[in-house]
Amino acid sequence: MKKLLRTAPLIIALMVLCTSMVFAGGQKEEPGDKTLTIGFSQIGAESAWRSAETDSIRSEAAKRGINLKFSDAQQKQENQIKALRSFIAQKVDGIILAPVVETGWEPVLKEVKAAGIPVVLVDRGIKVSDDSLYTTLIASDFVFEGQEAAKWLAKKLNEKANIVELQGTPGSAPAIDRKKGFEEIIAKYPDMKIIKSQSGDFTRAKGKEVMEAFLKAEGKNIHAVYAHNDDMALGAIQAIEEYGLNPGKDVILISIDGVRGAFEAMIEGKLNCSVECNPLLGPLAFDAIARSIVGEKLPKWIKQNDQVFPQEVAAEVLPKRKY
Repeated sequence: MKKLLRTAPLIIALMVLCTSMVFAGGQKEEPGDKTLTIGFSQIGAESAWRSAETDSIRSEAAKRGINLKFSDAQQKQENQIKALRSFIAQKVDGIILAPVVETGWEPVLKEVKAAGIPVVLVDRGIKVSDDSLYTTLIASDFVFEGQEAAKWLAKKLNEKANIVELQGTPGSAPAIDRKKGFEEIIAKYPDMKIIKSQSGDFTRAKGKEVMEAFLKAEGKNIHAVYAHNDDMALGAIQAIEEYGLNPGKDVILISIDGVRGAFEAMIEGKLNCSVECNPLLGPLAFDAIARSIVGEKLPKWIKQNDQVFPQEVAAEVLPKRKY
């Protein structure tokens, strides 16, 4: 009896240890079995396009039962860097990042990589020396969008025009690439020239302000407006009307994004064409996160396919649009 009493604590300890091991084994979760927590660092809410992208990601997260940690950077890279570090501290399973600019990401993305968290970029790319710092980029081809805008404008104006350009946020991938693509095409036409170019920061208010300055400097010498997004074009339309000209007639306008407001302006005859840039990236983004969590290797660029919508088709197409 004494021997049994002496060995009882050891037996109990072994039973507890075995029970703990069984319990731990029974609680093992695969990526598909648990509620995922995903961090989403969004640039801001500067345009209807941006809001549509945010809505797409939020609604898809809700549909899939994902715990989404959302951060609005208010157009500032430093706020996005803080958000990424906060996501690391919260031990999220993955990160979706819409980068405000192309450069300056390596230090924080190295921290994210060291934490073993996959990063999916949406709608804008980045420049890094090590592309393993992110899993994939889901975005449109901004150079292609600029090229398509220039081709349409060259045909519309018989390869002759004085153009003013409303650029996007300085240093951002769409602003850089949409300008590059546009200039590549108009370089083929000696009588097509950009006579003024300035950033409208992708906002309607800034687009209006910059267009007012263009009109003050050049007036009726302006034949066309090329805006890097629809919101700036809508601001430019206001400025043109206040100047006493008819947008869409006296001044031809083409922009990029294809948001609802652009289609409405085309139906009214005030905007002549919009090149699509699809913001509904939620399903693709979460598919990419899920695939990367289980170790699947993804292409570095998952490309969206976009279309050109001239005003002639706007009334037919608008009822079918989701944004």
